[in-house]
Amino acid sequence: MYGWIYRHLPGPTPVRVLLSALMIAVVAALLLFVVFPAVDPWVPVNDVTIG
Repeated sequence: MYGWIYRHLPGPTPVRVLLSALMIAVVAALLLFVVFPAVDPWVPVNDVTIG
């Protein structure tokens, strides 16, 4: 899958590497600022069973 994405990016190798890094940064930001906060109420991180 990653090879397919890389082959379909425009430009020479330095441009492809820059675009790949930009896509990774966008996905990471989307996860950190949108997906994880939306899922947080359903993840029982603070439920401690030791008593």
